[in-house]
Amino acid sequence: MGEARRRTLHGRRRGKKLRAGQQSLIDTLLPRLAVGLPAEPVVTAEGEVVESSAKIDLARLFGGIVPAGGIWLEVGFGAGEHLAWQAAHHPDVGLIGCEPYVNGVAKCLAHIKRAGVSNVRLFADDARFVMAALPPRSLSRVFVLFPDPWPKTRHHKRRFVQRRNLDLLARLMRPDAELRLATDDPSYLPWMVEHACRHPAFEWLAESPADWRARPADWPATRYELKMLAGRKPAFLRFRRRPEDR
Repeated sequence: MGEARRRTLHGRRRGKKLRAGQQSLIDTLLPRLAVGLPAEPVVTAEGEVVESSAKIDLARLFGGIVPAGGIWLEVGFGAGEHLAWQAAHHPDVGLIGCEPYVNGVAKCLAHIKRAGVSNVRLFADDARFVMAALPPRSLSRVFVLFPDPWPKTRHHKRRFVQRRNLDLLARLMRPDAELRLATDDPSYLPWMVEHACRHPAFEWLAESPADWRARPADWPATRYELKMLAGRKPAFLRFRRRPEDR
């Protein structure tokens, strides 16, 4: 994939050196939970990921049967607290979490081990590679929580919430599936709302400002939010995948 592979939507891949326990989880637990791609991702010269004709076998990924509660996807799970919480509170759901930041993956593995959940699978790279290989209408819920806002105008093309990714999510999500977006960035919020509301496949579920200013009961706060968002006003956006595109 060469140079095009490096044109991603995320920032750095590594932070400080992992502690011995974290490295052990990367070496032992991650291979058991890792999402394997059926084919090598294809990326265009412009950095776009090409949809794969070979699809992930979701039944095989989750031990031989697709979870009765459906499949949920979290794009950029950070330290994994939200992902592990959702897994513990929805044992009938299969969750796929994608995160390229290795230190975040290590922290997520610790949360998974501590919670004792077995319904999570991880992909330690660009979420678009997994999205390109998922079967159509396979997702019941998608989370994109506090993604990198790429605030500089010249970097807006790197923002995850944009038409091409929403088009792909529309193909991957079942009718009435829910898309949850969150941001505390004052420039990314109107961008998110505009792009999602203008997409014919998605309907904004908010009926009043309180519906997006208040955190839903099943949307836990993470330590990142409590530490980094103090004094800020994050927005919690919920959209429904329309039964038919309009």
